[in-house]
Amino acid sequence: MDNYEYTELLKTLNQKIGNIESILKPTDIQTRLDQLTKIEQEPNFWDDIDNATKIGQEKNRLLSRMAKFNKANETITDANELFDMAKDEDDIDTIEMLFSEANELENIIKQTEVEVMLSGEEDGLNAIISIHPGAGGTESCDWANMIYRMYLRWSERKGFKIELLDYQTGDEAGIKDVSFIVSGINAYGYLKVENGIHRLVRISPFDSNAKRHTSFASVMVSPEIDDNIDIVIEDKDIRIDTYRASGAGGQHVNKTESAIRITHIETNVVVQCQNDRSQHKNKAAAMKMLKSRLYELQLEQLAAEKQGIAKSEIGWGHQIRSYVMQPYQQVKDTRSNIGYSNVDGILDGDLDKMIEDVLIAQNT
Repeated sequence: MDNYEYTELLKTLNQKIGNIESILKPTDIQTRLDQLTKIEQEPNFWDDIDNATKIGQEKNRLLSRMAKFNKANETITDANELFDMAKDEDDIDTIEMLFSEANELENIIKQTEVEVMLSGEEDGLNAIISIHPGAGGTESCDWANMIYRMYLRWSERKGFKIELLDYQTGDEAGIKDVSFIVSGINAYGYLKVENGIHRLVRISPFDSNAKRHTSFASVMVSPEIDDNIDIVIEDKDIRIDTYRASGAGGQHVNKTESAIRITHIETNVVVQCQNDRSQHKNKAAAMKMLKSRLYELQLEQLAAEKQGIAKSEIGWGHQIRSYVMQPYQQVKDTRSNIGYSNVDGILDGDLDKMIEDVLIAQNT
C-alpha cells in the first residue's frame, strides 16, 4: 500500500463514519440515555422487575452502540492526524505503522457499521430458528442436520445460549425437523439474514455410485417476541394436536402424549414442541413459537409488498446461499454476491464475515 492508496482508504472510511453518524444519531442516543438514567433513579423503579429489566437491556444496547461509534470515530480521527503529520515530517516509520494497521482500521469501521445496522426494533431480540429438509430424502435430512450443527457452532463462538424446542431425527440419518431458540445480544439481528433456502452440492456419502447430489433445506428465523408486541391468537384460529414424542428422553417419552403440534388455520403455519415431558410446557413453548412466526410473517409480507417478493418453495432457483463442495469449494450468497472458499470453516460456524457482508449489502 502506498500513500495514494492509504489516502483513498481514509477517504472511504471517513465517508462511512459520516454515514454511521447520520444513521446512529449520537445526540438522540445520549438524550435517551439521560432519560433512562432518570427513570432508573426513581424510587419505585424496581417495583416492576420486568420493566426494570427491559430498561436495563435498552440502556446496555445504547451504551454499546455509543462506545463502538466513539471508538471508531476516535480511531479514524487519530489515523487522519497521524498520517498528515507523518507526511509533513516525512516520518517513514509512522507511515509504515499506519499501513500495517490498515486492515485493523477497516475492521473497526466495518464492525461499527454492522452494529448500526442492528439497531432495528426487533434486532436486539432472541431468535427462534426452525430448519426443515427439502425434497431428497436422506440426503436432505443430513444437510438439514449439517445446517443445525453450523448454527450451534456459530452460537457457541458468539457465547449465545441455545434452548432446544423440537428435534425429530431422520429415518436413516440427519433430521426431519428442528426448532430452537438462540439467546444473546442482537441474536435476531444477525440471524435474520439466514432466513431462506440453503442449497448444498456435494458427492453424497449415501450414494454407492459416488455421484454429485444437490440438496435443499429451509431455515426460518423469527424474533422471540415479548409482551410489548401484540399478537392476538384466538382458540377458533388454531388446531391443537397431541402425539407421543419421539427420540431420546427415556421410557416416559413414548408413553405419554406430551408433544404438541399447533396449526394456525388461516395462514397454515405449523409449529410443534416435544422437548419437555410436560404437555403444558410444550404447549406454552409452541404458542410462543407460533406468535413469533406470525409476527415474522407480518414482517415478511410488508417486505414483499415493498419489494414484490413472492414466497419461495424449497427447491431450485429460490436459494439465498449455495454451499458447493464438488467439483470446487465455494460458498456463495446471492444477496451480497460474494464467494467464500473456506467451506469447512463456514460449516463449522465461521459465519460472521458472511453475515456482515449480507447486512451491508442489504443496507447500501
